[in-house]
Amino acid sequence: MAKLYFYYASMNAGKSTTLLQADFNYRERGMRTMLFTASVHDRDGHGVVASRIGLDAQASVFTPETDLREEVEAEHQCGPLSCVLVDEAQFLSREQVLQLASICDELDIPVLAYGLRTDFAGNLFEGSGALLALADTLTEIKAICGCGRKATMNLRVDAHGQAVVEGEQTEIGGNDRYVAMCRRHFMEERRRSA
Repeated sequence: MAKLYFYYASMNAGKSTTLLQADFNYRERGMRTMLFTASVHDRDGHGVVASRIGLDAQASVFTPETDLREEVEAEHQCGPLSCVLVDEAQFLSREQVLQLASICDELDIPVLAYGLRTDFAGNLFEGSGALLALADTLTEIKAICGCGRKATMNLRVDAHGQAVVEGEQTEIGGNDRYVAMCRRHFMEERRRSA
Protein backbone atom coordinates (compact mmCIF):
# COMPACT_ATOMS: atom_id res chain seq x y z
CA MET A 1 0.00 0.00 0.00
CA ALA A 2 1.35 3.40 -1.00
CA LYS A 3 2.21 5.96 1.68
CA LEU A 4 2.43 9.72 2.00
CA TYR A 5 5.87 10.76 3.27
CA PHE A 6 6.83 14.19 4.58
CA TYR A 7 10.52 15.06 4.75
CA TYR A 8 10.93 18.37 6.57
CA ALA A 9 13.83 20.51 7.68
CA SER A 10 15.15 24.02 8.05
CA MET A 11 16.86 25.83 5.19
CA ASN A 12 20.02 24.31 3.67
CA ALA A 13 19.44 20.81 5.00
CA GLY A 14 19.46 19.15 1.57
CA LYS A 15 15.73 18.60 1.00
CA SER A 16 15.92 19.15 -2.77
CA THR A 17 19.09 17.06 -3.02
CA THR A 18 17.35 14.19 -1.22
CA LEU A 19 14.30 14.52 -3.51
CA LEU A 20 16.49 14.46 -6.63
CA GLN A 21 18.34 11.39 -5.35
CA ALA A 22 15.03 9.58 -4.73
CA ASP A 23 13.85 10.53 -8.22
CA PHE A 24 17.12 9.24 -9.71
CA ASN A 25 16.76 5.94 -7.85
CA TYR A 26 13.28 5.35 -9.31
CA ARG A 27 14.27 6.35 -12.83
CA GLU A 28 17.47 4.30 -12.74
CA ARG A 29 15.28 1.22 -12.23
CA GLY A 30 13.11 2.13 -15.22
CA MET A 31 10.22 3.53 -13.17
CA ARG A 32 8.30 6.68 -14.08
CA THR A 33 8.03 9.56 -11.63
CA MET A 34 6.27 12.91 -11.59
CA LEU A 35 7.90 15.92 -9.92
CA PHE A 36 6.15 19.04 -8.67
CA THR A 37 7.48 22.33 -7.34
CA ALA A 38 5.74 25.52 -6.20
CA SER A 39 5.20 28.27 -8.77
CA VAL A 40 6.22 30.86 -6.16
CA HIS A 41 9.66 29.25 -5.86
CA ASP A 42 11.53 30.28 -9.00
CA ARG A 43 15.02 31.03 -7.66
CA ASP A 44 16.51 28.45 -10.03
CA GLY A 45 14.00 28.91 -12.85
CA HIS A 46 10.32 28.25 -13.30
CA GLY A 47 9.50 24.54 -12.98
CA VAL A 48 12.95 23.49 -11.79
CA VAL A 49 13.85 21.50 -8.70
CA ALA A 50 17.46 22.43 -7.98
CA SER A 51 19.84 21.68 -5.16
CA ARG A 52 22.61 23.93 -3.96
CA ILE A 53 25.16 21.26 -4.90
CA GLY A 54 24.30 21.56 -8.59
CA LEU A 55 21.70 18.86 -9.27
CA ASP A 56 18.44 19.80 -10.98
CA ALA A 57 15.41 18.40 -12.79
CA GLN A 58 12.36 19.75 -14.59
CA ALA A 59 9.10 19.61 -12.66
CA SER A 60 5.45 20.41 -13.07
CA VAL A 61 4.50 23.62 -11.30
CA PHE A 62 1.71 23.89 -8.76
CA THR A 63 -0.19 27.02 -7.79
CA PRO A 64 -2.82 27.31 -5.06
CA GLU A 65 -5.43 26.43 -7.72
CA THR A 66 -3.70 23.30 -9.08
CA ASP A 67 -5.61 20.04 -8.72
CA LEU A 68 -2.70 17.69 -8.06
CA ARG A 69 -4.88 14.57 -8.11
CA GLU A 70 -6.20 15.49 -11.56
CA GLU A 71 -2.70 16.13 -12.96
CA VAL A 72 -1.30 12.91 -11.52
CA GLU A 73 -4.26 10.86 -12.84
CA ALA A 74 -3.76 12.30 -16.33
CA GLU A 75 -0.04 11.48 -16.30
CA HIS A 76 -0.70 8.02 -14.81
CA GLN A 77 -3.00 7.24 -17.74
CA CYS A 78 -0.12 7.98 -20.16
CA GLY A 79 1.97 5.34 -18.41
CA PRO A 80 2.07 3.97 -14.86
CA LEU A 81 3.69 6.27 -12.31
CA SER A 82 5.79 4.69 -9.59
CA CYS A 83 6.15 7.78 -7.41
CA VAL A 84 5.13 11.44 -7.09
CA LEU A 85 7.70 13.82 -5.57
CA VAL A 86 6.82 17.31 -4.34
CA ASP A 87 9.42 19.98 -3.58
CA GLU A 88 8.59 23.13 -1.59
CA ALA A 89 5.66 21.28 -0.02
CA GLN A 90 5.16 24.01 2.58
CA PHE A 91 3.38 25.98 -0.17
CA LEU A 92 0.67 23.33 -0.62
CA SER A 93 -2.85 24.07 0.57
CA ARG A 94 -4.60 21.69 2.96
CA GLU A 95 -6.86 20.64 0.07
CA GLN A 96 -3.79 19.76 -2.02
CA VAL A 97 -2.38 17.65 0.82
CA LEU A 98 -5.71 15.80 0.91
CA GLN A 99 -5.32 15.26 -2.85
CA LEU A 100 -1.85 13.80 -2.27
CA ALA A 101 -3.28 11.46 0.38
CA SER A 102 -5.93 10.30 -2.10
CA ILE A 103 -3.20 9.61 -4.69
CA CYS A 104 -1.67 7.19 -2.19
CA ASP A 105 -4.91 5.70 -0.90
CA GLU A 106 -6.89 5.40 -4.14
CA LEU A 107 -4.28 5.27 -6.94
CA ASP A 108 -1.71 3.34 -4.87
CA ILE A 109 1.12 5.70 -5.85
CA PRO A 110 3.57 6.73 -3.11
CA VAL A 111 4.03 10.47 -2.59
CA LEU A 112 7.24 11.97 -1.19
CA ALA A 113 6.82 15.59 -0.10
CA TYR A 114 9.77 17.79 0.95
CA GLY A 115 9.52 21.18 2.61
CA LEU A 116 10.11 23.58 5.44
CA ARG A 117 8.22 22.95 8.66
CA THR A 118 8.05 26.57 9.86
CA ASP A 119 8.43 30.09 8.52
CA PHE A 120 10.76 32.90 9.65
CA ALA A 121 8.51 33.60 12.66
CA GLY A 122 8.39 29.99 13.85
CA ASN A 123 4.84 29.39 12.55
CA LEU A 124 3.74 26.37 10.57
CA PHE A 125 3.08 26.78 6.87
CA GLU A 126 -0.38 25.56 5.83
CA GLY A 127 1.02 22.74 3.71
CA SER A 128 3.47 21.65 6.39
CA GLY A 129 0.80 21.63 9.07
CA ALA A 130 -1.48 19.48 6.92
CA LEU A 131 1.38 17.11 6.08
CA LEU A 132 2.37 16.80 9.74
CA ALA A 133 -1.24 15.85 10.47
CA LEU A 134 -1.85 13.49 7.53
CA ALA A 135 1.42 11.93 6.39
CA ASP A 136 2.04 8.26 7.10
CA THR A 137 5.74 8.83 7.68
CA LEU A 138 7.46 11.96 9.02
CA THR A 139 11.23 12.31 8.59
CA GLU A 140 13.34 15.21 9.74
CA ILE A 141 16.35 16.00 7.57
CA LYS A 142 19.08 17.45 9.76
CA ALA A 143 20.81 20.80 9.34
CA ILE A 144 23.36 22.37 11.66
CA CYS A 145 23.29 25.71 13.49
CA GLY A 146 26.49 27.75 13.70
CA CYS A 147 26.85 26.55 17.30
CA GLY A 148 26.86 22.90 16.25
CA ARG A 149 23.36 22.05 17.49
CA LYS A 150 20.61 20.77 15.21
CA ALA A 151 19.06 23.66 13.24
CA THR A 152 15.27 23.55 13.34
CA MET A 153 14.37 27.20 12.65
CA ASN A 154 14.69 29.61 9.69
CA LEU A 155 15.79 33.11 10.64
CA ARG A 156 15.07 35.75 7.97
CA VAL A 157 17.69 38.49 7.90
CA ASP A 158 17.80 41.91 6.26
CA ALA A 159 20.61 43.33 4.11
CA HIS A 160 22.59 44.12 7.30
CA GLY A 161 22.27 40.62 8.72
CA GLN A 162 19.71 41.64 11.35
CA ALA A 163 16.76 39.39 12.14
CA VAL A 164 13.47 40.31 10.46
CA VAL A 165 10.61 39.87 12.93
CA GLU A 166 7.66 41.12 10.85
CA GLY A 167 6.55 40.70 7.26
CA GLU A 168 4.89 38.39 4.78
CA GLN A 169 5.15 34.68 5.50
CA THR A 170 6.65 33.99 2.08
CA GLU A 171 9.65 35.87 0.78
CA ILE A 172 11.74 33.83 -1.61
CA GLY A 173 15.43 34.32 -1.13
CA GLY A 174 18.72 32.53 -1.11
CA ASN A 175 21.31 31.81 1.51
CA ASP A 176 21.78 35.53 2.11
CA ARG A 177 18.15 36.02 3.26
CA TYR A 178 17.74 33.06 5.63
CA VAL A 179 19.91 31.39 8.24
CA ALA A 180 19.19 27.93 9.66
CA MET A 181 19.52 28.01 13.46
CA CYS A 182 18.77 26.04 16.58
CA ARG A 183 15.75 27.30 18.51
CA ARG A 184 17.90 28.93 21.21
CA HIS A 185 19.86 31.13 18.81
CA PHE A 186 16.77 31.81 16.68
CA MET A 187 14.96 33.18 19.75
CA GLU A 188 17.98 35.21 20.86
CA GLU A 189 18.35 36.85 17.45
CA ARG A 190 14.63 37.66 17.22
CA ARG A 191 14.64 39.21 20.73
CA ARG A 192 17.67 41.33 19.79
CA SER A 193 15.83 42.75 16.77
CA ALA A 194 12.39 43.19 18.36
